[in-house]
Amino acid sequence: MFGNQSEPVTLTRDCKAVIIPAGEEAQLRAGQLVFITQSLGGSFTVYVDGWLYRIAGADADALGKKTAEPPQLPANAGDSEVEALVWEQMKTCYDPEIPVNIVDLGLVYVCEVNSRGDGKRDVSVAMTLTAPGCGMGEILVEDVREKISLIPTINQVEVELVFDPPWNQSMMSEAAQLQAGLL
Repeated sequence: MFGNQSEPVTLTRDCKAVIIPAGEEAQLRAGQLVFITQSLGGSFTVYVDGWLYRIAGADADALGKKTAEPPQLPANAGDSEVEALVWEQMKTCYDPEIPVNIVDLGLVYVCEVNSRGDGKRDVSVAMTLTAPGCGMGEILVEDVREKISLIPTINQVEVELVFDPPWNQSMMSEAAQLQAGLL
């Protein structure tokens, strides 16, 4: 399961985690040995005693890792620059079981950035999941919301989970299909 991609780490403090794929919260304890199997987009997937857990980037220090730097935006950035940064932020969101970001997986159906006229912007995203019953859905939605909210000038972020049209592998970018071994 791990090959050369896992890294053993002893937790330096207690931290919250989410059981994959159930989406249920759990507590991992200081001193516990975990194996990092994925560290993409600032969050971590770890293997512990036969279970996979997702540890949020805010708890990177418990793994002895640095937290991701917040996105930067020039003071006079226009709507197109903000929208480009929104898409870049969504590319830092990963399904914890698949090492491909949600944009390249084809999970983002709509992304609208609307200027409010006061220098602030509202963002609306419609996205789906690879499987409708995935327990990680709300975790991914919250990850998208949090990462977009970090962008300067963003006022409000709404992320809607939709299932029409149903996702299928043809929605993945060619690069994602290559990375997943589908081409």
